[in-house]
Order: sequence, then structure tokens, then C-alpha cells
Amino acid sequence: MWKQVSSLLWRAPVPGLSPAVTVRSKSHGPSCSVSGREWVRPSGFDTGLKTFNSLSKQKEPLILTREGVATWYSCGPTVYDHAHLGHASSYVRFDILQRILSRLFGITVIHAMVITDIDDKIIRRSWEENVSPAAISAVYEDEFKRDMLSLKVVPPAVYLRVTENVHHIVAFIEKIIKNGHAYATKEGDVYFDIQSIGGRYGRFVGAVDPQGEPGSSNKQDPRDFALWKPSKPQEPYWESPWGRGRPGWHIECSTIASSMFGRQLDIHSGGIDLAFPHHENEIAQSEAYHQCGQWANYFLHSGHLHLKGSPEKMSKSLKNYISIKDFLQSYSANEFRMFCLLSKYRSAIDYSDSSMLEARSTLDTISTFCHDAQAYMKGQLQCSHVQEDLLWSRLAETKSTVMNTLADDFDTPRAISALMNLVYHGNCQLQPVSTPAGAARSPAVFGAMVTYLRDVLDVFGIDLHTKEAEVLSSRGSLQPVVEQLTQFRSKVREFALARQDGSSTGSPSRPGLYPDRIPLLKACDALRDDLAPLGVLIKDRGATSTWEIKMSARGQGPEDKGEETSS
Repeated sequence: MWKQVSSLLWRAPVPGLSPAVTVRSKSHGPSCSVSGREWVRPSGFDTGLKTFNSLSKQKEPLILTREGVATWYSCGPTVYDHAHLGHASSYVRFDILQRILSRLFGITVIHAMVITDIDDKIIRRSWEENVSPAAISAVYEDEFKRDMLSLKVVPPAVYLRVTENVHHIVAFIEKIIKNGHAYATKEGDVYFDIQSIGGRYGRFVGAVDPQGEPGSSNKQDPRDFALWKPSKPQEPYWESPWGRGRPGWHIECSTIASSMFGRQLDIHSGGIDLAFPHHENEIAQSEAYHQCGQWANYFLHSGHLHLKGSPEKMSKSLKNYISIKDFLQSYSANEFRMFCLLSKYRSAIDYSDSSMLEARSTLDTISTFCHDAQAYMKGQLQCSHVQEDLLWSRLAETKSTVMNTLADDFDTPRAISALMNLVYHGNCQLQPVSTPAGAARSPAVFGAMVTYLRDVLDVFGIDLHTKEAEVLSSRGSLQPVVEQLTQFRSKVREFALARQDGSSTGSPSRPGLYPDRIPLLKACDALRDDLAPLGVLIKDRGATSTWEIKMSARGQGPEDKGEETSS
């Protein structure tokens, strides 16, 4: 079915990873000419990736309208309160997907996000605080953006506020009415007419809800939902052909996405809780406005985040949430990203201290390997013979596995597993010995492994380089002190390990050491052990030693294993 290779795309590649081949899909005609509830494979350019599409409820080839470009719309926050980890998990997971598309497969992602800055909850909060709704939304919008930056989420190409697009929303509603798919009531409400689209309503599981949304008793069908509603006393309002009022919930996304991307959208994303009714109603509105049968080609939904042991999702209404700001007092953005990477983006995810410690441990294992590999490359770590050909082979296999797993519905758990397998094989070769016995050294392969690990983690938004930068900025005066201390300690150990038979070094466990020097060895060991709880880790490598400073997750001190610099 796929015949013509039209181009080869590759931007900002991870070293050694193969670029994606873009193939022209066999045309099925314009997506907006189809009808019914069945998903229709779009015409366009095949990226070589597959993704789970909620519209078809299975994995589908990811085919884009324009070669090398993905249009992507996501539902942003309703800014009336602090953002929490439930929000963060969705935004970070989709940020990871977008990074994979752009940095690994060379696809330019044009991402637009709406900010809901007028809503019943915002109005209620403004009454409680005795300030304007605009003041409430401004405070929490700013906090949301700062939270996203602290989690290393790449900002969208544009944030679009509802209040700045009400005139577009009014025009959008007018056209839906003109097309015969909405009606106004005498009270000033405007409702979407579900019956006007026949059997096309209900693309997502659970979409048939006979109760519908609350509203006027003049609704023609209980499933009909509000496009416009009249303002109540003391509420903000905008002028419209139906009187003073404000937009309904769903219409904002259809209008803003259409104003940004027109009649065809490649990808729409959001949490699974938005599939119905929000995304269902978005589809109905948009296809009624554009008079087409498939407005968005792919819907991607992220799974809920649960507090471990709780069947309910984390949410503000249930008062079971942890704010992003509070979370970052205990853990780092890198650790949260690894936490997200260890599960599929569309799976429910359990949050607990144990799951976060697993993410921290995974990062620590990778960081420790990179540190040890650098010590080997510097000649500070002496090892027995390294099976270099085996490591080159493992590295090539890992590159292939990572590319293939990420092209298969962005399977990050399998990709991380492949990286950890590479680290395991690298560690197996880094077995320290006191005397190298003239074995040939193989630093290049370890350099390639460290570079690859850093580059792939950078694709995911985890920057191992920032660890050293954070330590240098916050503990710059400590680094040279630790370096001098370690050098002095190494000289003392070298003196204490000298053997009476003339060998340059010995071991406390073997005879031949000067008895009066053994207390010096014990003092060196005690110093090493006393510094470890303070975040200064000294590792003895035969006659030499290396060190690293472990920083806390907040980067404020070396108490906890979080960030590091080393030598």
C-alpha cells in the first residue's frame, strides 16, 4: 500500500539513531468529505510511527497533512487554583511525546494551547476572594506557566485565552446555527442540536448519556449542550446576537483550534477524563461548523494519576492533590520525568514515595555509570580487560531498540529498559582492579555510551549536564575544597598502603603493610564514611580515589541524592 518514498527527514538527531522515512499515503480524499462515526485513514505523509488513536480505539499509522509538520492542539488549564501533579503528569507526558516527534523523528510540532480564563469556578473564586475574575485568572495563569517551566515543559507555540477570542466564538456559533446544527432559546441560551447530526455523535466509549448537561428546560434533547449562556447578575458578560452572556465550556476549544489550524487538525490531546463529554462535543461542533466528517485525525489521551491505594484520580474537587510547587520541594523535575517515562503515557499511573524513589534510583544508576565511565576514560579507574566489541554491539542494539519502541506508540518504558540494559553491560565491564597488569584500555566505547545516554535523556527532557551546573552554581566554593581533600587523602592512602617488601601499594587484608600505618588507612576510611551522609561521596579505585557531590532535589544542599558533580 505504501509505495513512494518522498523524502528523508532528520533534525537534531540523537547520534547513531536512524532518521524516519516519510512516505506518501495513498489518498482517501480530503478528511472533511467523510461521514459517520468510523475513523478514516487520512491522506498525507506517513511518519513511520504508530500511535493509539482514541477515535479508532487501536494503534494507527501516524499520517500528517503536511510533510514534516504536525499540528497539535491541547486543552489547557482552567486557571482558578494551583496546578497539581495530576495536571503535571498529563502535560509532562505529552511534552515527552512532542520532544520525541521533533528531536528524534525530525517533525516540527506546531502546538497551540487554550487558557480557560473565564468559567463558573473562576467566577465563584473571585466572589470568595472579593476580586475580579480577571485578577484570579491572571494570578493562576502565571503560576501555571511557571510550574510548567519548572518541570521543563516546552511552552506551546502560542497560548490563547478564551476572553481574547470571544468575538471569534460568537462568529463560530453563528455559523453552526446557519448550518442547521444549533438553536437559540428565548432565555438567551444557544444549544448544539445533537439530533441534527444523526448517528455521528458518540465516537468515544461512554458517549451516550441520556441525562445530558444541565441547562434550560427548553432544550430539544437532554444531550444538547450549551454553546452560549446568558450572564447572571454580577457575572462578566459579552454582547452577542442572543443577548449578554459568555461562551459554554466546549465551544472555546473548537473555535480557538479552528482559528489556529483551520478545518483540519492532525493531533488533539488531553486527559482521558476529557474524552467525554468535552472532546466528543468539540468534534460535533467543529464538524458542524466546517461541514466535514473528520476534523481531527488523531485524539491522544493520557491516563489518570492516582495517589497509590486510591481508586480516584487526583483532582482539586476531591481535595486529594499535591501541588507542583510542594512536590518540587522533595523531588526534582528530572525525577518526575523519569517517573512518567516508566509508564505508558496512556496508562493510569500510581503516585507514591516508593514510585518516586524508583525513578530516583533509575536516574542514579545512569548517573553513577556515567561518572564511573568518565573515571575510566580519565585513567582514574583501572579495570581488567574490557570486551570492547561486545559493548559496541550492545550500543548498536540499544539504538535500534530505542528507535523502534518509540516509533511504536511512544513506548517509553521499553526504551528506558533498553537504556538500563546498556548500563548493566557497561557496568559489567567496569570492574576495578588494583593493578591493571598492562591490559589494553578502551575509553572510546565508554565515551560513545555516555554521549548516547545523555542525548536520549535530553530528548526526554532530562538533562544530566544541569546536575553539574546546579552544583557549581550553588556549591562552587565546595568543589575545589573536596578536590584538595581527596588528593591529600589519596596521598595518605598511598603512603599507608606501601608494603615492606618494596611494592608501591598493598592491601590491609594482606600481610606486608607497615603496622604503624594501618591506623592511617582506618582514618581515611572513617573520613570517607563520615562525608557520605553530607553528600560528598569518595570512591577508592585501588591506589587512587574519585569523588562526587550529591545534591538535594531542590539543589539547596548536598544532603540527599539528587543532583551531582564529580571528578
